[in-house]
Amino acid sequence: MTLRPSLLVRSSMPWLVGACLLLGGAALAKKPTEFQAPQQMSEEDIAAAKARSKNPLNGFDEKMEEQPTCMPWGGPAKCKPFPWMAVGLAFLSFLVAAPFGLRAFKTTSREISGADSSLGPNRSQAE
Repeated sequence: MTLRPSLLVRSSMPWLVGACLLLGGAALAKKPTEFQAPQQMSEEDIAAAKARSKNPLNGFDEKMEEQPTCMPWGGPAKCKPFPWMAVGLAFLSFLVAAPFGLRAFKTTSREISGADSSLGPNRSQAE
């Protein structure tokens, strides 16, 4: 048994009308009140708020110090260590991506020129 779209819309119409009436009634039930301006802060309150905002929240400012990065061949006594892991990961990613890039270059250059590339096993023929 399949329902026609018009029958489906007709059967869901009471639910749709009920939801619209419910939402509209809720919106009309709230009476708008007159605008009340926020209370003005006194000079003492403003000064106290400024003093509170200048205090460090969690001591983060004291912990942060500009430290130079230690170079692999040495550097200042107090410095951040050299990011060897980042250098190693970058090298590994280039090592993994290089064969795919070379293959893409070869196929693209072969498609453009209509001949074999100067790289790879067919390079002796290109010379």
